[in-house]
Parts: sequence; structure tokens; C-alpha cells
Amino acid sequence: MSPRRPVTALAMWPGIEAQLFTAASWEALDRVADVVDRRPLDLATAPADLLGSVEVLVGGWGCAPLDGAVLDRLPRLGLLAYAAGSVRSTVTDALWARGVAVSSAAAANAVPVAEMTFAAVVMVAKDVFRLRDRYRAERGRSFVAGVGPAGDLGTRGLRVGVVGASRIGRLVLERLRTLDAEVAVSDPYLPAEEATSMGATPMDLDDLCAWAEVVTLHAPALDSTHHLLDARRLARMRDGAWLVNTARGSLVDTAALEAECGTGRLCAFIDTPDPEPLPPTSPLWDLPNVVLTPHIAGSEGREVARMGDLAVAEVARWAAGQPLDHPVVAADMDRIA
Repeated sequence: MSPRRPVTALAMWPGIEAQLFTAASWEALDRVADVVDRRPLDLATAPADLLGSVEVLVGGWGCAPLDGAVLDRLPRLGLLAYAAGSVRSTVTDALWARGVAVSSAAAANAVPVAEMTFAAVVMVAKDVFRLRDRYRAERGRSFVAGVGPAGDLGTRGLRVGVVGASRIGRLVLERLRTLDAEVAVSDPYLPAEEATSMGATPMDLDDLCAWAEVVTLHAPALDSTHHLLDARRLARMRDGAWLVNTARGSLVDTAALEAECGTGRLCAFIDTPDPEPLPPTSPLWDLPNVVLTPHIAGSEGREVARMGDLAVAEVARWAAGQPLDHPVVAADMDRIA
């Protein structure tokens, strides 16, 4: 018997679909589903008879929260295939109560974040950003040697501490294994033997902060992780160490970071500050030992289509009655990003 073809609609900011879906992914989706419109629907105003037939919603950035009122307009909804990372802004208790299956493309979005994090670790180990500034000022008239975090330039023997064995954290750990570096990881949910199998030494967070020359953050933004790196933990970090944050700004006490970086004792590579963007008066904008990037670690440009491909593959599995590869369940919500 052929797999059924579920009626499928898009729910996201208009225009995002052009980035998410290539010609090949549209063809793949059309093979397994009946798509009511290749343009995103407004779930609050779309015709009731149209929404009443929808069985699969491919969501994305800008998808409205699927609360009781919206779900009343989607009585046949069986799957939310979310073509973005965190489902927190879209999933509600009402969705779980109605037994709707949920899939997230967080695994696809994790790839560019891990890539940029790995690149940042290598770049700060070589002190690229400060040496660039000094070299520019010298106009090449003299050699401008520099020092990396708490010691010499380079990654050989570099102590890297990974905070959080999340999807992204695990990808970062995988990439760090290609370096001749010492790696530690801190995660309360990670068994010690699993950390060791990933090439990392398990450590308590306080000990990791004091040990590492580069600390990179990959924990979710939860009440329990708010200001995970507070003034006390930042003070434990080694003189000259780098903090890399491509996760969430709320993990770091910004005022404490400003104070530590302001003295020149710590360095920071921040893609996700708190607040975002930082106020124009923040000293982090102008410090030579701070690198700020505009929240670009996640999927951008050509990377976005990777999330669309994942969502389409999940629709195909669901339509064929197969288990989802990237399911999200209610029990996950207390600890995922």
C-alpha cells in the first residue's frame, strides 16, 4: 500500500520559504504530501475550510504559537515539522494535549553553530583579531608577535572547556578532536564514561572555568542556566583566557563580563550578547580584547536550506508511518534550548 499523502501547509514569516526550500526539496515534498500553498499561511486569518484539512504543518521562524485557539482551527493536525531550531516559541501545552507529533530541525541548525565555534576557538588561539589590529596599525613595518589565551599562540596543548554536551556541544567536541588540544566538558546530564568516549575530561563547572584557556558555551537558556557564568565563575577564569558564546546571552552576566574584559584580564568572542543587541554605551563594542558578531553562528544564507531538507525528510517519514528521526517530546522542554 502506498503511503498516504497528508495535506500540508507552511507557517512562517513570508519569504522564509524561499530560503528553506530549494527546487529539489520542493520536489521531495511534493512526492509525499499535498501542499495546499507554497506560500506561508496566516493561521489566524486563513479560511477555516482550508485549515480544517491540514494534517501537517511545516513551521519555521515566525510561526505563531500553536495554542488552543489556533489548534481549534487545525482539527486534523498530526505533525508539526519545525524547519528551525528551538520550538519554544511555537509549541504549547495544548499541542501536547492533542497528541500532535513534533519534529525540530535543531540538529541541522547545530552544524553551522559548531563550525563557527570551532573556527572561533582556532582564531582566538592564534590571537588573530588583536594581531590583525596591530598589523594594520603597523602597516607591516614590523613583525607583531602576540600571545594567545593565557600563554603562547596556537592550539597545540590548548586547554578548551566545553560547557554543555548539547547537540551543538557534541559537534564542537567532535571537531575539537581534530586538534592537538586538551578538552574538558561540563554537563550535569552527561555520564563520565560518555564524556571520555568523546575525547573530553568530565569536570565540574567551577573547576573547568579555572582550568581552561578557552571556555565555550553550549547550554540551553533556562531559568537554571541564567547567568551560569556569573561574576564568581568569571573571576575563576585564568588571566588572558577567552570566553566564546555562540549559545545564548543570558548564560553570561554581562555586567560582570564588561568588568573583567574592561581590565583586560579576560577576552571574549560573543555572537549572542545580553541584551541583544548590546546598548551603544556598552564598553564591549570598543575593547580590543572583545570580538562581537551579529548573531550569525546559526543558519544563514545557503545554510538555511539544510533545515528545510530535514523538515521535508521528517514529513516523508511521518507520511510513511515511520518514526521521526528528530522528535521533540514534552519531557524535553525542561532542558532543551
